[in-house]
Amino acid sequence: MKPQPIQFKAVIKQSGEMNAAFVEFPFSVEELFDKKGQVKIKAIFDGKVEYRGSLAKMKSDCHILGLTQDIRKQLGKTFGDEVSVNLIEDKEERIVDIADDIQLIFNENQEAKSLFDKMSYTHRKEYIRWIEEAKKSETRENRKIKMIQMILDGKKGI
Repeated sequence: MKPQPIQFKAVIKQSGEMNAAFVEFPFSVEELFDKKGQVKIKAIFDGKVEYRGSLAKMKSDCHILGLTQDIRKQLGKTFGDEVSVNLIEDKEERIVDIADDIQLIFNENQEAKSLFDKMSYTHRKEYIRWIEEAKKSETRENRKIKMIQMILDGKKGI
């Protein structure tokens, strides 16, 4: 049986003074998902913008769901605006696509690859995005070398 999506409307709130936004999840995560901590979810905002993230408890009374700047831009919404949320628990494995040239440097550095594979999806994604955002090929090459060093030094993310 496919899980029924959970639907609600919420006001986009600002996180402190930062340009960071979230909506409050108005239900009990424990009752719905049988979990107390973070819950991985797939959401659709206003029926058009898809997002994979987590419901998290951040020094808040209830769980919250972040809205990235990119999502807000796509929605044309900001703090104080109402958004409709449609979400389900995300049980799919989260896989980071690794380009061939990055895979090659991992093949030469098995220890770094093994440490990388143990990292959270978010940290793996950050490293790969950092390399792929390089505009020049020499920057990309330098970042790949630096990433291996950072991983071996025990740095979890960028």
